[in-house]
Amino acid sequence: MRPAAGPARARRRHWGILASFVLAVLLPFAVAGWYLHERAADQFASTVGFSVRKEEFNSPVDMLGGIAKLSGSSSSDTDILYKFIQSQELVAAVDRDLDLRALYSKPENDPVFSFDPDGSIEDLVDYWQRMVKISYDAGTGLIELRIMAFAPEDAQTIAQAIFDKSSVMINELSAIAREDATRYAREELARAEAQLKTAREALTRFRATNQIVDPTADIQGQMGLLTTLQQQLAEALIEKDLLLETTRANDPRLAQVNRRIAVIRGRISQERRKFGVKGEGQGSEDEDYATLIAEFERLSADREFAEQAHVAARAAYETALADAQRKSRYLAAYIKPTLAETPQYPQRSLLLALVGLFLLGFWAVGLLIYYSLRDRR
Repeated sequence: MRPAAGPARARRRHWGILASFVLAVLLPFAVAGWYLHERAADQFASTVGFSVRKEEFNSPVDMLGGIAKLSGSSSSDTDILYKFIQSQELVAAVDRDLDLRALYSKPENDPVFSFDPDGSIEDLVDYWQRMVKISYDAGTGLIELRIMAFAPEDAQTIAQAIFDKSSVMINELSAIAREDATRYAREELARAEAQLKTAREALTRFRATNQIVDPTADIQGQMGLLTTLQQQLAEALIEKDLLLETTRANDPRLAQVNRRIAVIRGRISQERRKFGVKGEGQGSEDEDYATLIAEFERLSADREFAEQAHVAARAAYETALADAQRKSRYLAAYIKPTLAETPQYPQRSLLLALVGLFLLGFWAVGLLIYYSLRDRR
């Protein structure tokens, strides 16, 4: 039997381990506890919660087919808003309005939790990530923010500024979507209006050049003239027949009737050969009515087609505009910015426990490494 082991005695390495525990764990833990309770400034939190809502009011025709969808959330817009709240653009905008550097550098003796007013915008964005905590539920599209500051009024003011800037951004997205929905219809309407204007101007130039408002009405007048001439010719022939039955061949009245008949026949022949003349404009040449009618009908057809296209484009634009107006986005707050009464941060007990746990773990790992190297020798 081997003799029993003697009583353990403290050796130099044991005193070294104890000293390392005091220096690496107890002393930093005590310093951290002193700083958290004596130097760390109180922080107040303001909570705000909101979501992006999209209103879609269906037309009465759509409602006949079923129940209209009144509102819903837009997850894609919420994703954009989630990134926007963490962006440098928002931080810079809030800094311009509220002077975040001054608000976050109020504690003079707390360099750990306060912000250096000489820091860059990148430093301010990093500090923003510490002071603004975002909770986002992708399933419901709800965003909840916890904004911390060194005064309750400052935290509430920053929370309200974030909500206002987010509302502006959502309104801009809604305006962009509305613009995209109506841009094509508006471009088509502009083209239709230009075509209609061109067609009307061409028809106006035709009327001014030919000094004819409506060739159809002018033709009717010419036809009335031919009808009158034919009636006069018939009357002259009847008068000649009557004179031949009652007078001699050398009767002066008979010669006069013959001259009248010849003149009427010549006029009818000229009117038939040349059914109408062009207006007496400068440098104009005579042109028959067939050509004028063809040109007038072509211009009239172009104008009618342009008018129909304009009516269709106008209806399409009004429909697109009404549809875009029915689909609008807005930011709905289900938790308005709160005003804290008591400081909740920094969470001194939790931070102190984490510091102690970290120091203890660091010291234990170092001790294991020391014994591992010692056993290898």
